[in-house]
Amino acid sequence: MAAVVKVWIDEGCITCDACEDTFPEVFHVTDDTCFIRAEARVDGGYDENRDSKSAVTSEFAAQLEIIEEAADECPVDVIIIAVETEGGEAEPAEESAAEAEEAAPAVVEVAEAAAAAEPAATEPAAAASGGLEELMQGERDLLLLIGSQSGKAAPTYGLAPRIKMMDDIAIGDLVGVRRVIIICSTWGEGDMPDTAEDLWQAANSSAAPKLPGTSFGVCSLGDTAYEFYCQSGKDWDGWFEKAGATRLLDRIDCDLDYEETSPPWIAEALAHVAAVDEAGNFHADALDDLRALAGPEERSRVAAGAAFDIPQLTQAERQATVKVFRYDPVTGESGHDVWQCALPAHMSVLEVLRLLKGTQDGSLTFRDGAPDDPTTGLLVNGRLVLPGRVSISQFARGDEGALNLRIDPLPAYDVIRDLAVDHDSYQRHLAASRPWFRGATRDGAQLDQGVMGMMDAPTAANLHAAQDIASNQLLHSASDTVPHNREYIGPAVLSRLWNRSQDPRISDAGRAALLAVIQGADGVKAEADISSVNRQGRMGAVASANLYAAKRATLQEQHFTGRHGAHVWFFTQTVKLSGTLNETVLAGGTLKMGMLRNLYRGILPRMLLGFTRTGGPIMRDKQSFLIGAGIPASIGKMPKLVNSPVEDHHEVVALYNAMDGRF
Repeated sequence: MAAVVKVWIDEGCITCDACEDTFPEVFHVTDDTCFIRAEARVDGGYDENRDSKSAVTSEFAAQLEIIEEAADECPVDVIIIAVETEGGEAEPAEESAAEAEEAAPAVVEVAEAAAAAEPAATEPAAAASGGLEELMQGERDLLLLIGSQSGKAAPTYGLAPRIKMMDDIAIGDLVGVRRVIIICSTWGEGDMPDTAEDLWQAANSSAAPKLPGTSFGVCSLGDTAYEFYCQSGKDWDGWFEKAGATRLLDRIDCDLDYEETSPPWIAEALAHVAAVDEAGNFHADALDDLRALAGPEERSRVAAGAAFDIPQLTQAERQATVKVFRYDPVTGESGHDVWQCALPAHMSVLEVLRLLKGTQDGSLTFRDGAPDDPTTGLLVNGRLVLPGRVSISQFARGDEGALNLRIDPLPAYDVIRDLAVDHDSYQRHLAASRPWFRGATRDGAQLDQGVMGMMDAPTAANLHAAQDIASNQLLHSASDTVPHNREYIGPAVLSRLWNRSQDPRISDAGRAALLAVIQGADGVKAEADISSVNRQGRMGAVASANLYAAKRATLQEQHFTGRHGAHVWFFTQTVKLSGTLNETVLAGGTLKMGMLRNLYRGILPRMLLGFTRTGGPIMRDKQSFLIGAGIPASIGKMPKLVNSPVEDHHEVVALYNAMDGRF
């Protein structure tokens, strides 16, 4: 029998990290308590889950044993687990006898609540279908709360739509309604829109009804620039579930591009609600017929604004050498496997990996997903790419040349196995930076939907363009500094924080908090070479522009104090006074004493000994090898200077690259 697994955090958490270490996909320990992650919950909420007691998704419900193991690791036993069968009966998860006894009061409380309410199935029960003709008979009412142009498509599915604003309906009017689609936006910091506030208050009163015979779907509208993204839709989704209604399909959370992302969901939602008969039974076997009923013309109209179908482009086969990084965490062995094969040149790198895994080595491990999945990034021939979005022909030498692919995991991350890496370092820095949006009180305009803040189009376009990043996980690994300094928060987080700090809608306190992170010791000053980010195509160009702006503002704000300010200030003065730009000036001219030394006795001796690339005779450059014979440290690079303030070699390389492209 299918079961619903619920887990929440009781009071008394000591933030010991034991649960997160055991199952980080479900538990997240904050400074004060432990949260159940949004992606692990049906309602998409992010808190202790103590009040809503939302079920975990089916993916994590299937891993109940790991959740129980995390609960076992908790030293204060505040992780409560309850399992409900389809009939609504709650039973404690399998735990040790002592823990089960301690958790019993909380589980009994959930069981009593479930018994008092009408049970809600986690999946719509598919009733026997007597064909579309029988399904179309009887009551076919569809209630659209808030309203949408999707109401025009509903009659195609044999539905009689009623479009209602939420302030035009009472909470009791939902009793007896078989089909409801909710389309709700979020205002401010997770607030209901004005038209929905009264209905929401009534829904949370003691007089709120139960809706055991209602089937529903939720389309939530929001803006990812705000902390509580699509919160109103998440709240309604959770409320209908608690009221005993049946969720027909997963909620969709739409950003500002809702005109592109919502039509496919609306088309699918209409097919699902059309499969509910007048008794409230869901006929899953009628879905294909209902989708076909709309016809190609109707489907294209419903999906207007959605992404067009990409034509199938084919290219001839090419002989390819594919070299793939392998790592076994058990033995600690690593290396590369090499395959010689003939592949269609139009195949994506991700398709090649799937082919190798399916036909050559089933143990090959990599992150699979949609072409634009930001977590699938790889290093291919030295380029950071999303493997589903690049074809192997892009790595060929000429039209008929050899096709050699070297596929490695992303740098800057710990490798789990083969090409799969752990993105925890990026997620940890993102969470610690507290990147959420804190809006300021500002002028707005009174529209039909309520009061709306105003912004001129160029400013809005620039804000969105400045954060047009295909994958933040990919961008995090673009910096050459990140592998050497794990405390550095990275270019992805910095770019995001800087862009948000420049948003005119943010409050002064919010901007100050973001700038404090940006200008901190592990912020933009820790980035040794922004040009390494700039090399990564359009993504790198967008991010590096943000980083350069952030670094310039930081140096100006701090009046060129500290190591980085001294580098810029005294190096500039040295070049002005000496008129010579070479490696000696670059390495030594970052401190006051170094500047004076280079002026009077540093430059000339090193020019005579050949340690310079200022355009002198070629033989001068060769002298360094003769003088440095037997001293490996002097071969091919400057000798170490005593007064150099640079500690890591990658920082030296970064300075040289910035000042002398011939290095």
